[in-house]
Amino acid sequence: MELRSKKLKRLVAVQRHLEQMAESELAETSRQRRELSETIDVVVDAMGSAKPLHAMFSGHYASQLGRLAQKDQMLLGIQQVHEARVLKERAKGDRLEENMKDARTAEDREEADNAIYDLIDQHTMGVPPASGKVGHS
Repeated sequence: MELRSKKLKRLVAVQRHLEQMAESELAETSRQRRELSETIDVVVDAMGSAKPLHAMFSGHYASQLGRLAQKDQMLLGIQQVHEARVLKERAKGDRLEENMKDARTAEDREEADNAIYDLIDQHTMGVPPASGKVGHS
């Protein structure tokens, strides 16, 4: 018979792996937003440039900036979803870990109780202790 604490320990390991996966997805989305922010900065700098070449492409830059802003908003939404998922997975893992510790404590208590019951049974049945030295004066 497998102990409940061991089953919960495996579940905790799986849950922590899910948490790591969610953190990895969040990190990737954050990286994409940083790169996008750098691209936006480059486009804004080009739009504000006094060079005549950039002035010719100002309409193009403006439309590109609009697309980049839309993509940033989309990535922000995705990032918020990932942040919520990380928190949810972490909370699940913490609860499972607490349940595992409680189960282990209960199993230890039951084991100690059984050992005491065994001693009481041995004493009431008149079974001499394992050591012949105990009980002789």
